[in-house]
Formats: sequence, structure tokens, C-alpha cells
Amino acid sequence: MLHGSVAADVIDLEEHKVIIVGLDNAGKTTILYQFLMNEVVHTSPTIGSNVEEIVVKNTHFLMWDIGGQESLRSSWNTYYSNTEKMLFIILVVDSIDRERLAITKEELYRMLAHEDLRKAAVLIFANKQDMKGCMTAAEISKYLTLSSIKDHPWHIQSCCALTGEGLCQGLEWMTSRIGVR
Repeated sequence: MLHGSVAADVIDLEEHKVIIVGLDNAGKTTILYQFLMNEVVHTSPTIGSNVEEIVVKNTHFLMWDIGGQESLRSSWNTYYSNTEKMLFIILVVDSIDRERLAITKEELYRMLAHEDLRKAAVLIFANKQDMKGCMTAAEISKYLTLSSIKDHPWHIQSCCALTGEGLCQGLEWMTSRIGVR
């Protein structure tokens, strides 16, 4: 169902920009490469960004995995521009990292207030659901007060980047948003 590097003979696909953000060590790059290759790739902290093309059900996503270290977060907004078509934000949350959930919330609402993201749909991956003591997607949703977000379509999805569990459901939600404004 998922594959990267679109063949040259496929020319009728619309491209949708996806920005994958989250704090460092949340699992952003692991999720990106699960989408691309359906396998775990050992990664090191992303400095700058990784970009890959992913095709899901004839929908072409250009996915930008942006480094999440504190020193890089201020540059996230440079990735928001040039989005003529619908833009998606994938926010990856480390479900074990309770101490930094307040920072995640702050970054989420800072993004949602940005003018270039006014039409963005938001997919939140509650990653690391395989870890003992992790917060559930419902707990994360409540802490992030997702129910208060009225001007952006959003969805929270439990997942495990290492196994790929939950990732397809998240992508299916994104594809279901195409054409819905």
C-alpha cells in the first residue's frame, strides 16, 4: 500500500505537503522510513530535515521530517510556506515523555496560530504505545486539549513506529481529508 520514489510514468498524482514535527526522540524519522520502506531504519538525531515522497492510494505526499531539538524548533516555520494545496502536519508525540508534554503542547499551538498553517489538517501520532507506562492517545488528547481545536481538522492515532502499528490508519485519515475543506 505504501511506497516511495514515485515512478516517472505516474504523472497524474496531486502532491500534498506534509510536515512531520515533534520533540527530539519522538520517532519522526522512524515513522517516515516506516512509510517509505516498511522497515525500521536506525537513525541519529535529524539536523535540518529529511524529505521523502510517499504514495498512498494514488495520493502523493511530500513528507518533510524536521529535526525536533530545541535549537531547531524556531526554524520550523520556514517549512510552512509554498503550500498551494492542502497542508498536513503530523505531530509525533513520545507517549512515554510525560515531562515534556507541556513543551509539545506549546509548540502545537504556536504552529496552529501561524498564518501559513491556517488551512492545515493535523494528525497526531501517539507513538511508543508498545512501551510500559505510556500515556494513551486519550490521555494525550486531553492533556493537549485537542477538543478545543475548532479551526483545524485533527485526528489522534495510537502507533508504534518500530512495528508500524497504527501508521496506516493515520495515513488513511489524511487521504480521507483530501478534497474536504
